[in-house]
Amino acid sequence: MPLVIKDVYPEKLFRKDGKRLDGRDLEELRPIKMEVGVIDNADGSAYLEWGNNKIYAAVYGPREVHPHHLAKPDRGILRVFYRMATFSVFDRKRPAPGRREKEISMVVGDCLEPILFLELYPGTSFEVFIEVIDADGGTRCASTTVAALALADAGIPMKSLVTSVAVGKIDGKNVVDLSGIKIKPVMQIYQLLLHGITTKFHYYNLMGKWI
Repeated sequence: MPLVIKDVYPEKLFRKDGKRLDGRDLEELRPIKMEVGVIDNADGSAYLEWGNNKIYAAVYGPREVHPHHLAKPDRGILRVFYRMATFSVFDRKRPAPGRREKEISMVVGDCLEPILFLELYPGTSFEVFIEVIDADGGTRCASTTVAALALADAGIPMKSLVTSVAVGKIDGKNVVDLSGIKIKPVMQIYQLLLHGITTKFHYYNLMGKWI
């Protein structure tokens, strides 16, 4: 008989002293570790630990565009491929990329493309491959950060670095950097995108819909 373990979420997400169950204040981030140059055969690479999230990013380019009809004569293109390892979540994930992975690939690309000088590389492409080894909430934001690090490690001209963090509302309080245990009970999640040029505030709901 197979063993079935159901997700169990606590009734309350705050302690009596007002802090979160993991001891963090409402505006406190999880511990973050960053490292670049971790994949030898990539033009640029980075590794990020954000809480229990563990994510690699590798950059290749500029190189020839395949298929050729996607090439742009006046600028380069950026292609992002976000994937989660089958063992990265509690329930084994299917190996094939799902709708959510394709959506996050597009979102990360939209965050990164404005900071790149793609007009310097007409007819070529840059490809960013993101692999989530361990997921614990906020992989969309963490992937944006690690991909920017990998692009910088590749020596690609950039207007600035970019990072991102999730902000949710729990019991009427804004809570920064939600971990996996807090994602499902939260009805509204915001992604705050920060770079050196300006600050952009994006909103998406649990269905991954951007407004």
